[in-house]
Amino acid sequence: MMRLKSLAKKEVINVENGQKLGVLGRADLIFDPSTGKIQSIVIQNNGITGIGPARKELIIEWEQIKTIGADTILLKK
Repeated sequence: MMRLKSLAKKEVINVENGQKLGVLGRADLIFDPSTGKIQSIVIQNNGITGIGPARKELIIEWEQIKTIGADTILLKK
């Protein structure tokens, strides 16, 4: 079992090109209301200091996640 809190500081990396997509410091989960399963994660990417206006919002489908490690989440986008 993993708690959302434990995902908070993990960096998300695309394994296809090595691109760093952000840190899950501010993230929301979207659930399927009929099954209760996670559909996607929404990452709110802020400035370097973590404050200020959001630069962009990144939506990652749960099926894209390949591995959740100690410090990173690897996905194939």
